[in-house]
Amino acid sequence: MAGILGRLAQIATAVLVCATAGIAPAGAATEIAWWHAMSGELGRQLEKLAADFNASQSDYRVVPTYKGNYTQTVTAAIFAFRSSSQPAIVQVNEIATATMMAAKGAVYPVYELMRDESEVFSPADYLPAVTGYYTDLSGNMLSFPFNASTPILYYNKTLFRRAGLDPEVPPTTWPEVGTMAKRLIDAGAACGFTTSWPSWVHIENFSAYHNLPLATQSNGLGGLDAELVFNNPAVVRHIAQLADWQKTKTFDYGGRATAAEPRFQQGDCGIFIGSSATRADILANAKFDVGYGRLPYWPDIAGAPQNTIIGGATLWVLRGHSAGEYKGAAKFFAYLSKPEVQAAWHQHTGYLPITKAAYDLTRAQGFYDRNPGTAISIEQITLKPPTENSRGLRLGSFVLVRAAIEDEIEHAVRGDKPAKEAMDAAVERGNKLLRQFERTKP
Repeated sequence: MAGILGRLAQIATAVLVCATAGIAPAGAATEIAWWHAMSGELGRQLEKLAADFNASQSDYRVVPTYKGNYTQTVTAAIFAFRSSSQPAIVQVNEIATATMMAAKGAVYPVYELMRDESEVFSPADYLPAVTGYYTDLSGNMLSFPFNASTPILYYNKTLFRRAGLDPEVPPTTWPEVGTMAKRLIDAGAACGFTTSWPSWVHIENFSAYHNLPLATQSNGLGGLDAELVFNNPAVVRHIAQLADWQKTKTFDYGGRATAAEPRFQQGDCGIFIGSSATRADILANAKFDVGYGRLPYWPDIAGAPQNTIIGGATLWVLRGHSAGEYKGAAKFFAYLSKPEVQAAWHQHTGYLPITKAAYDLTRAQGFYDRNPGTAISIEQITLKPPTENSRGLRLGSFVLVRAAIEDEIEHAVRGDKPAKEAMDAAVERGNKLLRQFERTKP
């Protein structure tokens, strides 16, 4: 177990979390501990999912517990192993998939769980853009695809009107983003546009949407010996343009992860690029009409736009629990897979409907017709058949790699380094982390 813990600890990113919470004592129903990373409106929707499942039967009770952000949640589960108090289910973000796959003794693969408990579970039922991330080379799904998102563009229609822009026409290209953002600044906005998740938006999805390789070996899906190669002229130009826009607040860097989201919700920035799943919080907090658009692209790059890739997380089942808990976990996953449950989750949060049946049901219910823009996330990930550059990525220690990338993006937008130097450094630092991961594989 020590080796497994050391392997998992690579995704802890030096976050110190003291995890002392254990599993609640069992009552009449078998309790299943579920540690998750969702707060705000998304957290409320997650709590509702668990409550609805618990109300649907009396044998099992899923107990969700918020443990902080993704890194903190996984770190808490890792440390909990040491006291045998790990949860049965833990939510893990998609970029930690390679590390979780390597920790075979610590996880109970979901396809095995569902098979052992005689629950229907077929990868063919799920959207290919989702399943590709979480299956092994034989097509077996190792975790349950719970919340999948992709970056889209949001804009403030009120600020658009004030700037003399058409509130029904979002920017579609990066040059249009720059032009419209400057108009917003001239009309008194505090900033033109900002984004969340800098690496996910400006490196990972930028590369996929422009059909450019992020790394060799099909972005790591073909093997652990992949090397980062995103320091190409297109990415360098894009980061250089962000740095130039930063000087006038046409673009205003808002920080890592979701730190920039309040700047759009509060009306400071007229355009925001972030997760499709941010829709729930935006609608709950914004005091203005919200518009939606696709991720922008550079029109002079051949083949763009291609398709975006997903973010989000899956649910991993951990070893060390009773047969009753595993039976309940399988029942819970079967419940989450129901079209009506998935459709409601998709409609209330902005996450992708992970099954084809949920997407078809949502469309049949008229949700997309009543809520223009809500189908954008589906349209983007299915825009074109995925290529080796746009299927997704599976790179070891990518939480750490992403941190290095974002560190160098920050150097560029602050003007500390030219964009080329920053991207070269990001690739060099990231490749060192990939080689460390490769050397320590079991």
